Amino acid sequence: MNNNCLIWFRKDLRLHDNPAIDATKDFHHVYPLFIIDNDIYENISLGGASTWWLENSLKSLDLSLNKTLKIFKGDSLKIIPKLCEELKVNSVFWNRCYEQDRIAKDTKLKNYLLANNINAKSFNSNLLWEPWTIKNKSGNPYKVFTPFYKSGCLESSLPRNPIKKPEKILFKKITTNIEEYKFNYTLKKNHWSSKFNKYWQVGEIGAKQNLDRFFNQGAKNYSIGRNFPASENVSRLSPYLHWGEISPFEVWHSANKKMSGDNKKVFLSEIGWREFSYHLLYNFPNLQENNLKNNFDNFPWIEDEVLLRKWEKGNTGYPIIDAGMRELWETGYMHNRVRMITSSFLVKNLLQHWKHGKNWFWDCLLDADAASNSASWQWVAGTGTDATPFFRIFNPITQSQKFDGTANYIKKYLPELKNLPNKLIFSPFECDKSTLKSYGVVLGDNYPLPIIDYSNSRKRALNTYTHFMNKD
Repeated sequence: MNNNCLIWFRKDLRLHDNPAIDATKDFHHVYPLFIIDNDIYENISLGGASTWWLENSLKSLDLSLNKTLKIFKGDSLKIIPKLCEELKVNSVFWNRCYEQDRIAKDTKLKNYLLANNINAKSFNSNLLWEPWTIKNKSGNPYKVFTPFYKSGCLESSLPRNPIKKPEKILFKKITTNIEEYKFNYTLKKNHWSSKFNKYWQVGEIGAKQNLDRFFNQGAKNYSIGRNFPASENVSRLSPYLHWGEISPFEVWHSANKKMSGDNKKVFLSEIGWREFSYHLLYNFPNLQENNLKNNFDNFPWIEDEVLLRKWEKGNTGYPIIDAGMRELWETGYMHNRVRMITSSFLVKNLLQHWKHGKNWFWDCLLDADAASNSASWQWVAGTGTDATPFFRIFNPITQSQKFDGTANYIKKYLPELKNLPNKLIFSPFECDKSTLKSYGVVLGDNYPLPIIDYSNSRKRALNTYTHFMNKD
């Protein structure tokens, strides 16, 4: 009897703590593959930053697999059965994803393979608690984070320990008539994503280095320092977790061993928020496109493409917002505190639909994630579960004064303001023209005038939300 198997990589682009790889350790030939499935929502709409990351991550994985990884583009329901036939494969292993379209295709594939006497097994490698296992006392999904995390997760079971990488696996390159897919995204000259190389080492090795850097430098003051965008107190692990270059189990157990007190408690709860987002996506599969609170379907959002484009490119005239949007464009990442400030500004002060922000982040974020991105935007807009109160509107001036008091973050991404003293830099529009000019700043020339008046826009948002909430 032949003893060949396929391992189908998806969002698990690593060798360590990979249950699907562990299942292959007794096979003679292990054929690794990755499929860009034309029918999967994420693949159809994959953002530019994510495409750059995925290509580099697959290159890194291929090196780890001794250059045996094959990449295909097409229908997984056709490609995998054909490969099984051509390679005389008797087993197929993969790790689960949790978007509804992936679940539907996985189910069809597993049923087909089993019906044709091919062993098919899927494993959990991406979530600490699989979403169908977490229910409230009524048997329904949680809609509020705190009881989800404390009762649903922590009181149910602790995450399993990471699995060691098998000592030796006989990976073999697939030979087939099916055409291999060739990436060319990173070869494009002068593309905006080309600068990401300066900031990131993509792949499993880069993920481990980032984790070690965090524990050595940022973890000791995480609970407080994570709110300050100029400090080095964040892990920057989100892109690696998204593509599975590091296991959430490894992150969880490493944090349990190497962190303590409030720092550990807060960091683990942030991992819990990632779990909660997937819990919502699994139980409310329209999370990416539809308001979870459907009464917001009639909310009077304002369509203003000019203001939207100024927000996207960091030309609002509010320094903390512009710094955040330019950090995003420059690095493919934005500090979490600044994400909240910039998103609040778009949906509250500009009254733009949250989907505009979600779509821009989806294209520009290296950690663009169907669950976390959509859940976070609905949280800010007040349209989702456990949402921020409608009257909570982040003030970009006071937020920058409180969390970027040295203005180091603003000056890093807005060098045109670097000569301004701190008493002026958070709201340069409140200073007279001659004083600004003495520091080399001319509003409307080398730095934009405010696109709205914050106080008036806040009043408008409160009035709009209040009227909407009370109209019924």
